[in-house]
Amino acid sequence: MQRILSVLFLSAMLAGCQTLGADDLVASSAPQELSGPAASAIAGDMVSRLAEHVGPGTGTILLKPDGSPFGGALEASLKVWGYAVVSDQKTDTEKLIPLAYVIDTYDGQVLARLSTSSIDLGRAYSATAAGAAPTSPLSVMRHG
Repeated sequence: MQRILSVLFLSAMLAGCQTLGADDLVASSAPQELSGPAASAIAGDMVSRLAEHVGPGTGTILLKPDGSPFGGALEASLKVWGYAVVSDQKTDTEKLIPLAYVIDTYDGQVLARLSTSSIDLGRAYSATAAGAAPTSPLSVMRHG
């Protein structure tokens, strides 16, 4: 029952936090108390899933991190996966892909979401000081 409620909450979170447009994604946010190893594990998993839908080399990722451990871990993971990453729009690249994230906690779980103008990815995790493990399937929502 707990797992079903968590998945339903994650789905509601994704549906309620839709992107606003190509350049107007929701503001990135993550709790400062998320441990470095947990942030790295979640970022690594989410970026590997992002690569299945928006592969490296398809454009430059525009990421505006919030200064949280997750923001730094996400940027590092994107670079490891071969993505070009910039933090402002003053660039000569042809195709920018704005990327936003929202990390929240609910009932002892960490809910993670990555958003571009074309896709939202969401997943719930069990996080500890030593790392994190997925506790739900990946939720994928495509935008027109």
